[in-house]
Amino acid sequence: MIAEPSSAIAASHQENSVHDETVPESTVQNGSCLRNGNLKTPRGKRKVQEQCENIRRNSSSTRKASQLQNGQVVEAVTLFEVVSVGKRAMQSVVDDWVEAYKQDRDVALLDLINFFIQCSGCQGMVTAEMFQSLPKSDVIQKMTETFDEETGLQYKKFMAYPWILTVTWPVDMDNEDYPLIKPGPYWKKFKANFCEFTAVLIQQCQCSILYDSYLMDTVISLLTGLADSMVRAFRHTSTLAALKLLTALVRVRLNLDVSKHNTQRLYEVEKNRITGKRTNCRLDQLERKRKECEQKPLEIQNMMNAIFKGTFLQRYRDVIPEIRAICIEEIGSWMKMYPDTFLNDSYLKYIGWMLYDKQAEVRLKCLLGLQGIYNRKELVSKMDLFTSRFKDRIVSMTLDKDHEVAVQAMKLLMLMSQNCEDALSSEDCETLYQFVYTTHRPLAVAAGEFLYKRLLNNQGDEEEGLPKSRGKFEPSASRLRILIAFFLESELHKHVAYLVDSLWDWAASLLKDWACMTSLLLQDAEEDGALSGAQENALIEIILVTVREAAEGHPPVGRGAAKKILSVKEKKIQLEDCTKITEHFIVVLPQLLAKYSADAEKVVNLLPVPQYYDLEAYSTGHLEQHLDALLKEVKDIVCKHSDMDVLEACSRIYDILCSGDLAIHSRVDLARTQLIDELVDQLNQLLHDSWHEEEGLCTGEEGISRICSALRRIAAFHNAHDLAKWNLHDKTSELLVFEMEHGSLPVQMILPALQCTYFALLWQLVAVGERPSSKETLLALRKDLRLFCQICTCYLSHKNKDLSEKAFMILCDLLLILSHQNSSSDEAVGLLEYLPSMSLQSKMLLFIQDHVFTEEEEEFKDLTEEEERTKEGYKLNDLHRRRSLLAVYCKLIVYNVVEMVAAAEIYKHYMKTYNDFGDIIKETLSRTRHNDKIQCAKTLVLCLQQLFQKHINTLGSSNSMELSSTSFMNIKELARRFSLTFGWDQVKSRESVAMIHKYGYLQRYIKEPGFCKGDEWHPLVWYRNSLLANEEEESSVTGGIGEWSSMSPPKISTFKRKLSNGSLLETSPAEATNKIPDFQCTLQLASPAGKSRKRLKAQETSRPEYLPFLCPAGPKRRCSQNMIKAENFSEDVGEDVDVDVVGPEQG
Repeated sequence: MIAEPSSAIAASHQENSVHDETVPESTVQNGSCLRNGNLKTPRGKRKVQEQCENIRRNSSSTRKASQLQNGQVVEAVTLFEVVSVGKRAMQSVVDDWVEAYKQDRDVALLDLINFFIQCSGCQGMVTAEMFQSLPKSDVIQKMTETFDEETGLQYKKFMAYPWILTVTWPVDMDNEDYPLIKPGPYWKKFKANFCEFTAVLIQQCQCSILYDSYLMDTVISLLTGLADSMVRAFRHTSTLAALKLLTALVRVRLNLDVSKHNTQRLYEVEKNRITGKRTNCRLDQLERKRKECEQKPLEIQNMMNAIFKGTFLQRYRDVIPEIRAICIEEIGSWMKMYPDTFLNDSYLKYIGWMLYDKQAEVRLKCLLGLQGIYNRKELVSKMDLFTSRFKDRIVSMTLDKDHEVAVQAMKLLMLMSQNCEDALSSEDCETLYQFVYTTHRPLAVAAGEFLYKRLLNNQGDEEEGLPKSRGKFEPSASRLRILIAFFLESELHKHVAYLVDSLWDWAASLLKDWACMTSLLLQDAEEDGALSGAQENALIEIILVTVREAAEGHPPVGRGAAKKILSVKEKKIQLEDCTKITEHFIVVLPQLLAKYSADAEKVVNLLPVPQYYDLEAYSTGHLEQHLDALLKEVKDIVCKHSDMDVLEACSRIYDILCSGDLAIHSRVDLARTQLIDELVDQLNQLLHDSWHEEEGLCTGEEGISRICSALRRIAAFHNAHDLAKWNLHDKTSELLVFEMEHGSLPVQMILPALQCTYFALLWQLVAVGERPSSKETLLALRKDLRLFCQICTCYLSHKNKDLSEKAFMILCDLLLILSHQNSSSDEAVGLLEYLPSMSLQSKMLLFIQDHVFTEEEEEFKDLTEEEERTKEGYKLNDLHRRRSLLAVYCKLIVYNVVEMVAAAEIYKHYMKTYNDFGDIIKETLSRTRHNDKIQCAKTLVLCLQQLFQKHINTLGSSNSMELSSTSFMNIKELARRFSLTFGWDQVKSRESVAMIHKYGYLQRYIKEPGFCKGDEWHPLVWYRNSLLANEEEESSVTGGIGEWSSMSPPKISTFKRKLSNGSLLETSPAEATNKIPDFQCTLQLASPAGKSRKRLKAQETSRPEYLPFLCPAGPKRRCSQNMIKAENFSEDVGEDVDVDVVGPEQG
């Protein structure tokens, strides 16, 4: 049985926890760190040898290599240097060492020991003394690892039989790198060379010195002792070396098994032959070899057990994730290489337990190891218990926070479903199928492979109950029905693009079978096996998405990069697909439009197909009759429908086909002109019959509906086509003015009229920018623009929510266009330039507060499942609407159309609405800081000041501060979030942070330097004084807190802000001169750097008064003699703010 993983994993960081201490970087390139002093052999068999490591033996001269160090060629004479350089074949390096071992095994072993020590990054000294020369009691005392405080050296003493090794190195905690974790290609290559060296060492020794009971005992003792060290470098390096040795021993064991089998066969053959003297000698020889082959595996097995118990069992739960990952990776390879020994529950449990590891790297190694096992059908039979125990965990790992782990978990489950019968239940499969809709493309593609191989490629049970198709499309039609059924059952009807993209790599031939798809759509409803209405909608949507994927060659929005670079082969396939799309749909699309012309949902998904045509095929292939058929069907659709989505799709068709460089341009332009003539004549006739200048609209509901439909059709075409010659602006503008003055027209008529007027003005602006215009034309256009802006401003307070929001969106877009004109005529720019007045800015900001940040009361009642789904859909649409309103207003702030200080009202809602609008507000903050760091920082201070003043006002006349109140804690958290936006580069943010300290937190003038109590605050006082002393030197920070300079738009430096003639201030002069009561309080604010919090005490605080629309809850201020004049309004300059700093013990 496999034990539960909970206890094992919970204890993984406790039972085997070791102090993570690292060895300093290895700088030993001359090999002078090893001294085998006091090396004594028993009974004088060998003289005492004491030599430095850089005094090499003659056998070492053959493995010299060279490396470039500090511009000079240095000979590599040690094993570490040769392996690091990696210029020689590893087999020759090992052969040299083996020859040296055969000559003097003690010296060669010390060379190998030094190699492992140096690979750990140790630059210390290694001494060795024989185990036989010490009493047993002394041996126990020397198995220690201590730190000598007097010398500052770290000691590691352990037994590497038959020696006691002592490693001494200086402790340098500042340097934590060692070769295995150093970055760069050189050290990555070193790791590969290190692993190769250990493998080749066993390979070259397997026929000679591997079984001498001296080499492997010493090496295993060494690596086991180092693996138990508190030093991370020793543990990591020795664990990797030991497990690679075990892997090499597994290969040796496999070779021995093959040799044993062959020897046994030869022995049986020889035994059955005729007996004779010569035969008996051969039989005796084979008998000795057979016994030798039986003995060697036992020795190898003992070595494997020693390494597994001494290293793996101790380190697979190490605190370092890299060490745990090495253990899991190697045990997975052992199971694949030698399943007879390792592929059982006693070893599989370690992989199962580590599936719950906290580090993604370890979990990933587990999954990769299991993939190698489940991929082989002959091994799956041994995995029954493991599968039943850990299958649920693997299924849950598809939701892993690490994307690569989730992808590999999905691939593993696919292998399990292929090679293990009934391993996954139907519920598991249904859960895994839904991952085709995930935004992470590699995971979605893996889920698509699972769906294709499990559902679409196995059509046995799935086809039962489905109608059979006949003819040449039968196989593809059956699979398409299964795909459509899956899509409809998933109830994610707006995500078909994600489904197609997930299956594109595996089912491209099916998804590109447009002939089969259209044949299913063109079947008569009475035929057997015809599709239902929902199935037809799904199939048409699949056709559109597959055509787009084939023509554009990039994934849908939200999945990976917007566009990917195609290879030559992919471009060739793309061209072939475009040709196939053109040849097929030029003929079939008019037939489909004729059949579904009355169904708006189907028509919307069919009309975009021609934009992926090769339009030259109409003329080169003499297919004008199909073009005429297409234009005829599109015209019929325009006349039948008034839905804006359908009409805009038809408008785009004409726009695509009317490209000036096409041979069919004249034919399509004539058809378009005829259609618009009919639409305009129809609108003129309806208005002539029902519109009176004094009375307004005089008609019934049917007449109003016809007028609205005509206006929608014209608005849809006016968006993509210049209809200036029909002079629609005057007619629609008249309707808007009448609604502004009287307000009696239906909203469904005003909305398309507003759009028509807006599009007409935009086309006039385009014409002015492209060619020179007379001054009379510019003045007339200026008048129309001012009138339209006035109309939109009036509609902001309209009782109809849809109309007011549409007017706001149009107004914001128009203001942005007018403030950033691109015209060659300076006169045109000067006359048409328009920037919002302060009054208009106030109205727009109040509109945002009312329509974006106003919470709607939720109704709590019992709802059915359908009502819950409808309510959720309404919430999503409402959130999308509010995000659009906020985004279009924030663009005005970013591009300096409105004052940046208006963003203070937006920033107040950053915390409360973070989930809904956090990304928009954060991007606005980033862009404004890029435009003007100082003004952006002032805006942040203004936001916090307003919130704090509101908090003070809620306390009333109470002198005590509620530091634990919710509002004050929210201010602190908002300040902390603001501080995080400055980033980690203190040089870039220094100017902004210094400004915040000057104007937000610290005193501007310090009269008593000794006011702060306690010596611990002197550094802060010095810092504050340095800021104030350098104030005059910093040209970017000018003026007092009441004289904030407004930003100069970077792109419209030649423009001058025009203010309205009306007074912006709505408060009386008497109210403006009122003073707020002085208060003393102790408050706690987060520092801008986000690293420390200090307590600040504000005394006699007087804050500047800002514009009413920017500071609805802002405090009043004291009067000042300094006045700032801007047309017809004035603003006083506030007094300086005095803030004293006190220590935390004084709070």
